[in-house]
Parts: sequence; C-alpha cells; structure tokens
Amino acid sequence: MTPFVRIPANGAEMNTWMAKQVLDQGVYGVVFPHIATADQARNAVSACRYARPKNAPNHEPRGLRGDAPTAAARYWGLTVPEYYARADVWPLVPEGEIMVILMIESTEAMDNLAEILAVPGVGAIMIGEGDLSQQLGYPRQYDHPVVAEAKARILAQAKAAGVRVAYPHVTPDNVAAVIAKGYDILFTTATRSYAAAEQVKALG
Repeated sequence: MTPFVRIPANGAEMNTWMAKQVLDQGVYGVVFPHIATADQARNAVSACRYARPKNAPNHEPRGLRGDAPTAAARYWGLTVPEYYARADVWPLVPEGEIMVILMIESTEAMDNLAEILAVPGVGAIMIGEGDLSQQLGYPRQYDHPVVAEAKARILAQAKAAGVRVAYPHVTPDNVAAVIAKGYDILFTTATRSYAAAEQVKALG
C-alpha cells in the first residue's frame, strides 16, 4: 500500500506546512485541493521539496519543506541520507518518490490549465468533479453533457501535456468506462475499494 494524503487547505491558502506535516510522517504523495493558478501549483510542488543550493540541478520550483526526516526515513525503511536522495518530486527528479497531485475543480483552473500543467514537478492532476459540477450549474450530475465535456477537455489537455490524470470516484459500476476514457490513477472509497480492485483485475 502506498499512502497518499489529501490535505484540507485549498490551493489559494498556500499552507505549505500541511504538506510538510504529512510528508514528515512518511507519505509518498500529497493531493492539493482547489488548485486554480500556476502560482498555486508551483507552491504545491515547492512544499514537497527540501531546499537545495541555487546551482543544484532542477532547483526550481525551489524547496520550501522544513527538515525533519527521521520518522519518514524510518517508515520508508531507509537511512536519513538515503531518504534525502529519494524524497524529491517525480517526474522532475527521476529518482524522486514523492508525487504531487493537483485537484482541478473550477472553471478558473480550466482557464489556467496550460500554465498549471507546465509547472515542473506536477506528477498528476485529479478532476474534482463535485466542485466543478457545482460551478458549472449541475451539482453532482457527473454525466451531464456540460460536466462530461468539461472533464473530457481537462483530460485531453493533460494527456497532450504528458501529465497523468486521476479519477476520484471509481466504483465497480464505472471502473471499465473510467479506464477506457484514459484515466491513469483510480481513487475509490474504502467501502468500494475491494470490489473496484477486483473489477480492475478482471479487466486485465
């Protein structure tokens, strides 16, 4: 099992300390809700990186994470120097094992999506279809043509930029369609996870 944590603060709040807290406990990825601008995306990536010298490779986005690696290194089964070598964001640093996932869940985010996807270190995006459907005027009507078209546009744009896309509401009933549409990462609730996983296995 690979632990990821969705922090509660919205992207506009720039709460880097929340990312630090969960990373220091040993998680392998952080999900940032309500990212709507490139600056917010850059801050999310920075929050997951340790500070590096200005002449270091892949210096930007510059690291903002404070230094407290002991518990995380123990959880990862590594020495602290080994943890430092692997605790950077992928794909910006190929040997990095921390993934930054940004939730795209507003029309503002859609308008700024090209700039968001261009931020180095973004591992994946997740379409927050609940909040997006609210703003589009069709609350929780995920299959409404307006909502479906918006999700398709986000998915296509991310794919064209080479960024992976997560789907947040996978169930045994929709998993085949989600995979067929090209989503790379599947999220589900605990009560549905076993059934959905069995369905994924059946689909090969």
